[in-house]
Amino acid sequence: MTVYSFYIFDRHADCIYQRRWLPSSLSGKPSRPTSDTQTLSHGELPGPGRSKRSADDDAKLVFGTVFSLRNMVRKLGGEDDNFICYRTSQYKLHYFETPTNIKFVMLTDTKAPSMRIALQQIYVNLYVEYVILTPSTSRQVVKNPLSPVEHPGGVGVNNELFEESLELFVVCMMMSGPASGETV
Repeated sequence: MTVYSFYIFDRHADCIYQRRWLPSSLSGKPSRPTSDTQTLSHGELPGPGRSKRSADDDAKLVFGTVFSLRNMVRKLGGEDDNFICYRTSQYKLHYFETPTNIKFVMLTDTKAPSMRIALQQIYVNLYVEYVILTPSTSRQVVKNPLSPVEHPGGVGVNNELFEESLELFVVCMMMSGPASGETV
């Protein structure tokens, strides 16, 4: 299993965190995490006419897709139905929304199983622990993780503990995922 990218969107539709992992076939090296904004979708490096802004544009497209599909599922199936994932011929998009409307999105290869539990674990064990409950110099400790916390521009989310833990979690998940020949 390969994880291509991971996004966190706040309740105001702002991308407060994004991370990309280059597929080994594109880099010629084993997959290695990168949070460099110079890397664009599908692991491409910016060329002539492409700018850093494309990473932000990708985040907006991902959010727009999630927003549209989530609304369509709720209108067709009712308020109790949830959008969990969808698959194209190139990738699979996994979605998890918290009670405070924080949205976690992960793009993986098409053979990946459902990542709903993994996204929930990232929220509970990493995001709440290292972003919400861990104090930083710019904000106070929040006693209630269900109380909305604002992260304008991702301030407080890009902390070292969260990033290292996320990297370890995703790399371990990629190593222990289904073999490339298995169908899910």
